[in-house]
Amino acid sequence: MRRRLMNAYLSSVISISLVLLLVGVASMLLVNAKSVSDYFKENMQVSVLMKQNVTDEAALEYKDDLDDARYIKSTTFISKEQGQRELAAQLGEDFLDVFETSPIPVSIDVTLDADYVSADSLEIVKAEISESPLVEEVVYQRSLVDALNANLSRISLILGVFIALLLFISFVLINNTVRLNVFARRFTIHTMKLVGATRSFIRAPFLVQSAFQGIFAAFIAIIVLVGLLFLMRSSFAELFEIFRLDLLLVVIGIVIASGLIICLVSTYFVVNKLISLRKDELYY
Repeated sequence: MRRRLMNAYLSSVISISLVLLLVGVASMLLVNAKSVSDYFKENMQVSVLMKQNVTDEAALEYKDDLDDARYIKSTTFISKEQGQRELAAQLGEDFLDVFETSPIPVSIDVTLDADYVSADSLEIVKAEISESPLVEEVVYQRSLVDALNANLSRISLILGVFIALLLFISFVLINNTVRLNVFARRFTIHTMKLVGATRSFIRAPFLVQSAFQGIFAAFIAIIVLVGLLFLMRSSFAELFEIFRLDLLLVVIGIVIASGLIICLVSTYFVVNKLISLRKDELYY
């Protein structure tokens, strides 16, 4: 009998661990949703085209000024020669033959902080940068910005619905696992009730065992989750950079809390229900 109970306990812990692993994955996506969004926004470039008479030295001084702006994340200086090489790679080596002088200006590629990558904010940034007498034009793809923000909003909505469904399914699965585990001991509960044990006295050992079960299952899920993250780091280093490891502690807290709360709540209601059963109802 003891061996059977131990096997049932281990089977229950493994089942709960697998469900909590899904909760951990969903939580990792949830807490890093802003980081993922910021990653895509901050990889969109804005080109600041300087006037033809602007020298490299003057452009570099202006680049330093841009670096201090509140909305700038990073800047990259593009000299005329570098711009010519890049266009030559795209259009062919002889594309400048039709011009008497090089039409390629000095430019500065700018990446903005994610908070400023929206249609309204970009217009304000464009107007502010254009005030400089050195700047000829500020260029960015308005359609790309609109499409990026729209798609990120859709993805966030879909991800939110998916995580909500996953958490609901996780609760149902863990609840059923705990229910089966406690129901197998319904005759023990009935015996305790017959000798005059109170509801709280009957519930106490089941709740303590359920708490340990939830914490143990959570730690197994956390170990597997951390292992998967480091495996992803070695195989997909660029993708891994999107995720903030400091938020891993938040995910660990969510997994432990989920395992503990769901197990305790499920056990509480199942034990209460079994205490209320009559003797003839125990056999159904």
